Amino acid sequence: MKYLIIFGPPGAGKGTQSLLLTKKFNLKHISTGELLRKEIVKGTDIGIMAKALIDRGNFVDDSVVIEMISREISRVGPEVKGFIFDGFPRTISQAEAFDSLLEEHNKAEVTLVLSLEVSDTDLVERIRKRARVEGRKDDSSIETITKRIKTYHNKTEPLIAYYKRKGKYIPVKGELSVEEIFANICNIVEEIKDEQ
Repeated sequence: MKYLIIFGPPGAGKGTQSLLLTKKFNLKHISTGELLRKEIVKGTDIGIMAKALIDRGNFVDDSVVIEMISREISRVGPEVKGFIFDGFPRTISQAEAFDSLLEEHNKAEVTLVLSLEVSDTDLVERIRKRARVEGRKDDSSIETITKRIKTYHNKTEPLIAYYKRKGKYIPVKGELSVEEIFANICNIVEEIKDEQ
């Protein structure tokens, strides 16, 4: 069972690459952003709270995110060969809680972290384009976009050192075409296929 994390700032292409990897390697894609958007659409207590935080460019509480991840891991059948986590973990505390969660669930650990590296300038343009194409209101305000990128640098980038220490971190050039990025990631994932 593989436990892959796709890592990178908002707009780096994590969702696109996750979906491609899901099909190729028979993985379950778990996007915390997608899970939270579903809660928001349903109007649940979690959704109402999450919307208020996201609209201000902030992260949702760790305990809520960990609970959602735990539920998703528990729901998969034997046909799934692993997971790709998109947008999670975002902080050191989430990474530590995730390590504990995997140990409890399957006596497992994170297989590797694929980090899409993209400049801030490109990110802003990508997110604004995504807002136009997908009609995502949370992506339409330049102030919110800038705050989300800044929050990523301040709160999420420390995870680089965390996963480097564990020997799990692999940077991937994220400013290539979707196909080139996917080919590069596939080469990395195929190298670890026989080790898991």
